[in-house]
Amino acid sequence: MCRTATLVFAVAVLPAAPAFAQSFTFNNVVINGNQRVADSTILTFGGISRGETVDAATLNDAGQNIRASGLFDNVEVRAQGNTLIIDVVEFPTVSQVAIDGNRRLADGEFLPLLESQPRRIYSPETVERDVATITSIYARNGRINASVTPRIIRLSENRVNVVFEVSETGVTEVERITFVGNRSFSDRRLRGVLETKEAGLLRAIISRDTFSEDRIAFDRQVLTDFYQSRGYADFTLQNVDVALTRERDAYLITYNIQEGQQFTFGNVSASSALPEVDVATFQAALSTRSGRTYSPGQVDRDIARLERLAIQQGLTFVAVEPRITRNDRDLSLDVNFELVRGPRIFVERIDIEGNSTTLDRVVRNQFRVVEGDPFNPREIRQAAERIRALGFFANAEVDAREGSSPDQVVVDVNVEEQPTGSLSFGANYNSDVGVGLVASFREANFLGRGQAVGVQVSTASSNRVFDFNFSEPNFLGRDLRAGIDLSYRVTDNQNADYDTENFRLSPNLTFPVSENGRLTTFVALSYDDLSGLEDATGISSIIQEEAALDGVTTQSLGYAYSFDNRRTGLDPTTGFVFRFGQEFGFGDTQFIKTSALAAAETKVLNEDVTLRATIEGGHLSYQDGFSRVTDRYFLNGNTLRGFDANGVGPRDLDPANDVNDALGGTSFAVARLEAEFPLGLPEEYGITGGVFVDYGSVWDIGRQPNATTIYNDFTGRSTIGFAIFWTTPLGPLRFNFTDALKAEEFDETRSFDLTISTAF
Repeated sequence: MCRTATLVFAVAVLPAAPAFAQSFTFNNVVINGNQRVADSTILTFGGISRGETVDAATLNDAGQNIRASGLFDNVEVRAQGNTLIIDVVEFPTVSQVAIDGNRRLADGEFLPLLESQPRRIYSPETVERDVATITSIYARNGRINASVTPRIIRLSENRVNVVFEVSETGVTEVERITFVGNRSFSDRRLRGVLETKEAGLLRAIISRDTFSEDRIAFDRQVLTDFYQSRGYADFTLQNVDVALTRERDAYLITYNIQEGQQFTFGNVSASSALPEVDVATFQAALSTRSGRTYSPGQVDRDIARLERLAIQQGLTFVAVEPRITRNDRDLSLDVNFELVRGPRIFVERIDIEGNSTTLDRVVRNQFRVVEGDPFNPREIRQAAERIRALGFFANAEVDAREGSSPDQVVVDVNVEEQPTGSLSFGANYNSDVGVGLVASFREANFLGRGQAVGVQVSTASSNRVFDFNFSEPNFLGRDLRAGIDLSYRVTDNQNADYDTENFRLSPNLTFPVSENGRLTTFVALSYDDLSGLEDATGISSIIQEEAALDGVTTQSLGYAYSFDNRRTGLDPTTGFVFRFGQEFGFGDTQFIKTSALAAAETKVLNEDVTLRATIEGGHLSYQDGFSRVTDRYFLNGNTLRGFDANGVGPRDLDPANDVNDALGGTSFAVARLEAEFPLGLPEEYGITGGVFVDYGSVWDIGRQPNATTIYNDFTGRSTIGFAIFWTTPLGPLRFNFTDALKAEEFDETRSFDLTISTAF
C-alpha cells in the first residue's frame, strides 16, 4: 500500500472523458494517499476488479463512487498503460468537538445530536448539517437570530478539532396572538385554549411564549376541537399567519378562522338491518339527547357504548356507523347510529417495542382486546389514548397492519419512555400553619409495573406530617385499583392549648360502577392521642376529660362513591362532581361518619366568566363512646373563607378561668358560590379576578355541653370577598380579601388569606 504525505482540503474535478469509445484492461492497481482505508475497501467503493475491461465513463463513475463514500477530500482515477492509478486524500479524523459561546444552553443540549463526533471522519458536509442542528435548537428555544460559525483546528497525524462558535442573541418571543373571523368567542378566550402563549410578566420562566412549529400544529388541532365540541360543525381554520417584526425580535401570529353556525342534535336514533340486533335495546342505550349542543365527542362516546353493548350480547363483527343529516333550517343534525356487519378480522398479536423499563403487561392492560378477539379499530384508537394518558411515555404510536393472512391484524405499539418520578425539596406557606419545609418523592411507574408510590414529609412551626401511599391500577389483572394509605400527623399547640397525634393505615379498593362513577371501599386502623395538658389552667374541662382517655385506637370500614363528568361530560362548558361516603367504626368505639359534596362549574358570557357552586357537609354520630376534639369537624380557611382555623363553631368560653377553646362539631354544612372573570390584564400573566360568598357553620359537640359552652346549636355564618387568582409555573396562587357579613361575637375572623407552594 502506497502512502503520500500530502493533505489537501479541496475536491479535484476530473475532465470529462472523450466522447469516442475507449476501453482499458488493468492488470495492476496502485492506490496512493490512503492511510486509514484499505486498498480493498477503496476498490470495493469504485466497483472495478483487476482484469476487467472498462471504458472512460466507468472510470469516471468509479471516482464518483469513491468520493461518495464520504471518506475522502479528493479522489482522482486515471489510467497509465495497463495500470489503474487511484490517488486519494483522506478526510482527517475528528479528535474533539466543542461548543463555545453558549451561555443559555448547556453543551448537553447539542453534543448528543451532532454528527461530528470524536474518532469519526471529518466532513465539511457533516459540519454544515451540525451548524443547522445547533441553529434549529436555538430556534426552538426562541433564539432565531443565533448564529453558529464552525472553526477547524488542524492537529498532527491527520486529526482536527471541530469548534462551533455560537453567538446566542436574545429570545424572539411571541409578542401577539390575534384571531380574525371569531364572532362567538373573544380573542382572550381563544388564546386561553392554545398552548402557545404571548410573552408576559413571567417570560423568564415560561417557555410557551417562544415560537415552535410543533406547538402551532398542536394549537391548530385544539382550536378545531374547541369549536367542534361546542357545536360548530362547519368550523374551518383557514390558515395561520406567522410573521416576524422588522427587528426580528418578536413573532406576530394570526389565526384566520371561519366559525360557521352552531348546531344542536336533532333526531337521534339507532337502526339495523341485521336480524339478530334488537334495535330497541340499542336505542335505549344512547345517551345523546335531542336539543343538546352537537359534539363529535358525544357521537364517539355513543358509538363506543353501542359497540360494547353488542359485545355483551354476543354480537361479534358488528360495527356502528353514524349517519348524519343536516337540517339547515333549524341548525340541527340528525344522527342515526346504524349497526352493520363489519369485516371478519381478528387480532393476531400485539407487539410492543421501545419499553426498556415498563413491563409489557402495563401496556397490554390498556387494551380491551387480546389475541384472537375480533378487531375493532375504534378500540385500538381508544387503547392508544389510554396508553398516552398513562404519562409514562414521551411518545406512543399504535398502528395496525395486516398479519399472516388478510383476516389477521397485527397491532404494533411503539413507545418512547420518559422520566416518571420526581424528587423535590421545597417550602410551603399556609395562613393556618405558617411556613413549612417539604420533601416529597413521587414515582408513577414504580419498577416499570405501572404502580404509583408517593412519600411526603413536611414540617411547620406547629405541625409535622408524614404521608405514604401506594396503588396498583390493575389489581388481579382487572380494572381494579388497589392501594394503601398511611399517614402520621403531630400538632404542637396548633391554634389550641393541646397537642395531637394521629396515625392512620387504610388499605382500599377502587373500581368503576359507571362511565363517570367510581366506588372505593376501605378498611382503616387509626390511633389518636390528645396530650400537652400538663397544666390544666385555662383549658376547657371538656377537653381535659377527653384527654384523660389517653390514646384511642379505632377500627373502621367504609365506602366512598364519586361521580365526575368534567372529562366526559356532554357539555364542555359545564362540569359536575358529586361525592358521598360513609365510615363505620366497630369494636370498642362505634360510630358512623357521613360526608357529602356536590359541586358544579359552568362558563357563561362566551365562556369568559366561570361560575362555581359547592355544597358540602358531614355528620358524625357515636353509638358507643363519644367524640373527642381530635375526631370532630373544624372549618378552615378553605372550607369557610373569612375565618381562622378553628375560628367558627362550638367554644368553651369561661373568661373567669381564662378559657376560650374551640371544641369542633359533629356536624357541618357549607355552601360556596364563586365567579371568576378576567381583569383586563394580558391573559399570559395568568391573573384573573373573582368574587365569592360563603355560608355555613359547624355545630353540636355530640355530648352534653358545659354551662360555658357557646354556639353548640346551628348558627349560620356568612362572608363575602374578592379573590385574585394567579396561575404561575410554580403553582396556582390565590389571594382572598374577605369581610364577614354574619359572625358571632367570639368568632375569629380573617380578612386576608394566601396559599402558596414553591418547590425548588
